[in-house]
Amino acid sequence: MREFLLGLRLLFGAGRGNRMRFLLMAAGGSLGVCCLALVLTIPQILDAHDMRAAAREPRTTSAQPAASTLVLQRSDPYGSVTFNRVFVGVGTKGSDSVPPGLHELPGPGEVFVSPRVRELLREQPAVKGLLPGRDSGLIGPAGLAHPDELFAYIGTTRDTIADEGRTLTGFGYDYAPFPAVEPSTLSTLRFALGALVLLPLGIFLSVCARLSAAARTRRLASLRLLGLSAKGTQRVNAAETVVAALLGSLLGLGEYWLLNQVMTRTGLPSLRWYPDDGELSAATTAVCLVGAPALAWFVGRASAREAAANPLAVRRTAVAGRPARWGALLLVTGLGVVSGYCVTGLTDRPANSIGPNAFLIPAGVVLTGLGLVLTLPLISHVLARRVARTTQSLTLNLAMRRNEVEPGSTMRVVTGLVLLVFAASLAQGVLIQLEQVTRPSAPVQDYSLPLSSVSVEQQRELTGVPGVRAQAVTMDSWVDPGSLDGTVREQATALVATCAQLEAMVQRSEGCRDGRVMRLVDPNSSVGSDLTPGTSFPYRFDAGKGRTLDITLPTERIVYSAYPASAVGSAVLLVPPSALPAGARPDSAQLVLSSGSEPERVREVLDGTAAVAPIAEVELIGVNIQGLEQIAVIETLLAVGMIMGLVIGVAAFVVAATDRAVERRPQVTAVMLIGARARTVRAVQCVQVVLPLTVGLVLALVTGKLAESSYLITGGSAVYWDLDGTPLLALAALGVVAVAIAGTLPLAGRRIDPELIRRD
Repeated sequence: MREFLLGLRLLFGAGRGNRMRFLLMAAGGSLGVCCLALVLTIPQILDAHDMRAAAREPRTTSAQPAASTLVLQRSDPYGSVTFNRVFVGVGTKGSDSVPPGLHELPGPGEVFVSPRVRELLREQPAVKGLLPGRDSGLIGPAGLAHPDELFAYIGTTRDTIADEGRTLTGFGYDYAPFPAVEPSTLSTLRFALGALVLLPLGIFLSVCARLSAAARTRRLASLRLLGLSAKGTQRVNAAETVVAALLGSLLGLGEYWLLNQVMTRTGLPSLRWYPDDGELSAATTAVCLVGAPALAWFVGRASAREAAANPLAVRRTAVAGRPARWGALLLVTGLGVVSGYCVTGLTDRPANSIGPNAFLIPAGVVLTGLGLVLTLPLISHVLARRVARTTQSLTLNLAMRRNEVEPGSTMRVVTGLVLLVFAASLAQGVLIQLEQVTRPSAPVQDYSLPLSSVSVEQQRELTGVPGVRAQAVTMDSWVDPGSLDGTVREQATALVATCAQLEAMVQRSEGCRDGRVMRLVDPNSSVGSDLTPGTSFPYRFDAGKGRTLDITLPTERIVYSAYPASAVGSAVLLVPPSALPAGARPDSAQLVLSSGSEPERVREVLDGTAAVAPIAEVELIGVNIQGLEQIAVIETLLAVGMIMGLVIGVAAFVVAATDRAVERRPQVTAVMLIGARARTVRAVQCVQVVLPLTVGLVLALVTGKLAESSYLITGGSAVYWDLDGTPLLALAALGVVAVAIAGTLPLAGRRIDPELIRRD
């Protein structure tokens, strides 16, 4: 306690400059704690989304007792998001079950919508086709995953949804049907955010805890020479840093509270939340209030170790020893791990993330990042010594001799920026792996609807929906499940279309003749390759009540090329519409629509389809809407992580560069008094920072790319070597160098104050 009180007396009684440094430490720590709180709260926000989505999920059964309440769920794509609709046919049983966010179930003709749907109805009146009925109210926040969700409860009659509806027994599950981020992906996201934010944050907080390190070390050495014990000297220094860190933690939590209030009103792209979702939990508050002061305590004790152990050498400014080499061991170990996995990518059997690899991959990446940070002072020292021995330039010699004496001082300035470039490679790797989810890339978009869910009149109207350029029907052959011989008969999917409709739905086709049953052959696909010409396939109509049509696989064939994601690709027969029984509707059939793949065209077709058949379930072929939504959320979070990492890296650079300028004033003054020009001094300051920074950035690019490739290889990505992302990282590295150059220019002032060289 005595050393703690002494540290506080020194803090508040050592002059205005010391108090300003204390406030700077607290301000820097508050920024770091605010970023830490945001990173720790992101999983809590996602969990809140999933909990509300799970609480409103209907519990149903397939049995349909008389007068029971029925529900029918539809999830339709609206652009790149999902429009969730729940049709409710209220009966005398089960009507007392009410989902969160509503006071009662909607009756026939009533529609309850989310606030975003109401806004959408004003912006896009065509959306009204998805919501047959009158707007009867809003869904409360308890019934929505997030404020921008497209969700609606639509009241209808039991008869309307009796064929596909299920009996309602209640609401609520323990898990969300479609989580905001899959658990496995969330682990990857946490790892990426840790690399993007937490590693630079640790460096930043360490920089803040070591402000004015040289002056403080000399002051602590004086206390040691006056008789204070070695441990007491360390406690005096640690007390000052802990108080600054604790004040910074409190300020940081307040900054996060304000940030949460602002961001819940403005939102982020693809990610919105309610204020209560982002409230600080007890665990997050404890980590921030304990973690930052604990880190400051250890850093403070470590920075005072030299003054406590050898105070005379500190007071007389003895030459510092060579930096420790154990950091290089971490770097070599981490590079060995990630390089080994990269080598497997060149073989026929690349490594995977199963078993021990699930631990070794993140361990190798972390060791590489930490080793890179801890090895930079050693690299700077060795480089400075060799350059100083060989150069004939006065500017370069002065710069390198100073880096040789104080390699750690220079590297504190640039470490945050180097680590940011390393982490950016990992973020690129995460995005590349996540984007393996199929995206629409063909010029044609196909839509599939169960033929049984649309009437003949609706089928005719769908042909005239704006944007639809072709329509066809796919039907599957019938196999008797009660076959006595136990053999499994082959199945064949037939496309009911004309030659013109076929040409509109594929890339190219050759040999089509209207009015004839023909075989469909795609050289790039194995579908139907095992079928023998002359084989007969039965197709049933009108739910088995009508006739069965046997179609024989002919020898005449059409050679075509389907788009990567196409509803036609599974068909092996082309059947002209005239070959079907008049007025008959095939069983086990899908109505296929085709349009252009432009987003506005897809939106137009979906709106038109909903207006004609609002209850029909529409599937976008080749598009995973839930996957795209997850990618959008993850991209947003990674972008937030990159921004936080950039802010932390730049803040660490600004704080360290400013502190270094103040610390170096006596040396700069001495050099200028013996005749050095201000231009030369500025060049020296610039070279001292830029040269080790350039070396560090090159290492960050190389090690970051190796870490990224090892992650992609073990993750089973289709892309192993991200060459397309290298130019972007190189440009980012050049930007970092430009920022460093701009930051070093003000370090040498024009006014010479001789008093600085004799102050102690």
